[in-house]
Parts: sequence; C-alpha cells; structure tokens
Amino acid sequence: MAGHSKWAQIKRKKGANDKKRSAMYSKHIRAIQAAVRSGGSGDPAGNLSLKNAIAAAKTDTVPADNIENAIKRAVGAGEGAAEYKEVTYEGYGPAGTAIFIETLTDNVNRTVADIRAVFNKRGGSLGTSGSVAWQFEKKGVILLTDTSEKAQEVAIENGAEDINESEDGLEISTGPAELYAVQDALTSAGYPVESGQITMLPSNTVAVSGDDVRKLLILVEALEDLDDVQNVYTNADIPEDAEA
Repeated sequence: MAGHSKWAQIKRKKGANDKKRSAMYSKHIRAIQAAVRSGGSGDPAGNLSLKNAIAAAKTDTVPADNIENAIKRAVGAGEGAAEYKEVTYEGYGPAGTAIFIETLTDNVNRTVADIRAVFNKRGGSLGTSGSVAWQFEKKGVILLTDTSEKAQEVAIENGAEDINESEDGLEISTGPAELYAVQDALTSAGYPVESGQITMLPSNTVAVSGDDVRKLLILVEALEDLDDVQNVYTNADIPEDAEA
C-alpha cells in the first residue's frame, strides 16, 4: 500500500506469514507470466514489463528458481494457456481516502464483483473509471540504506527526480523509464539497493488517524487478499506507529 513510507510496506510484506507469502508468490508468478506473453519475450533485457515484474518479485523475496520456472512455463505455453488482462479499479476508503487497484484477470466480471463486495463489506465504495486515478502517478521507487551525499549525487546525476531521507535510508523516485539507469548506476558505484520497482505515488495525501486507520488497513488487506488483485495503492498518510 502506498501513501506512507515504502520502507514500512516492504517490511510488512517480508514479514508476512507462510500463507500470505504463498499467495504473494502466486501473484508475482502470474504477473511474470503475463509480462512474458504480453511482451512477446522471456528476456527481461528486451521486455520492460517483465523486468518490472521480476524486480517486484525479488523485492518480496520470491526465490530465483520460482522466477526462472515461471518464465520458462510462459515461454513454452501454447494455445489454451490462460490469458490475463490488466484492469484497474478505483474507489474510496475511510476518511475519504483514494484507492487505486491493479489487477490481472481472466474473468473481468468475477474480478469486479469480488472487489465491489469487499468495498461494500469493509466500509468503502467502488468508484467509476477516472474518479481517483488522476491523483496517482506511475513512478520508479528505489530504496537505499546509504544516506551519504555521494550516493544522492549519483542518483541525481543519473536521472533521479526526488530523494527523501528517513531513519531507514533514502527513498529515491524516478520516472518509470529511468528506474533501472539510476539503480544500475548506484549498484555500480558500490551502493547496494534494497529494492527498486515501479509503483503509483499519490500527488497529495490524506491524513488518517484513530479508528479510520484500522478500518482502512482492513479494507486494503481484504482487497490484497483477492486472487486477481496485484497491487493496492492509497493516498493515505498513516503514521508508522499507528499502522503497527
């Protein structure tokens, strides 16, 4: 979930229990296979969508063998293999928060029904296309534990658009096309990258507090648990201690 520190999001995912981790891995495998088929190649060097899918999988510690096997299966899949379509949905959560959902589905009617049911049950509302998408922008986000000025200079010189420093390290944002140039430059300069992936960043945030925090996190988690849902983003500004 976006809207607050990306470090908090990554820590939460890496700390998921076995059942959650298995479901997360399955979502990444689906995304990798869909990227191979849509991009027409199993080589990430010539398939940016696949490169993004692999980077996201690695961030969530999907084993390399799982990734390689997913690519091989997708490359070798013939007629009759499931065709997944990328569909986005938009809605509202507690405190007027905007919610943007990315899915991969082979049955749009099933997916929208499942998403609507979660919104209705968890105190949110499904919006129309374009209702909140304008509040989000696709960006590359790199997390770096090194906060030195030299590391920041390398990032800026290679296309970084913005850098935010926290107690955990640097959150570096880039344009989607510049993500890997910045990441590769940092790695080559000796600055280990914690993660690098494409995400949706909100242009403005909404402060959420009190019981609305609990309601929003329950809603987001219920959406994330749906098989067809790949990512859920919000414009919520939630203090890390409140999320805990």
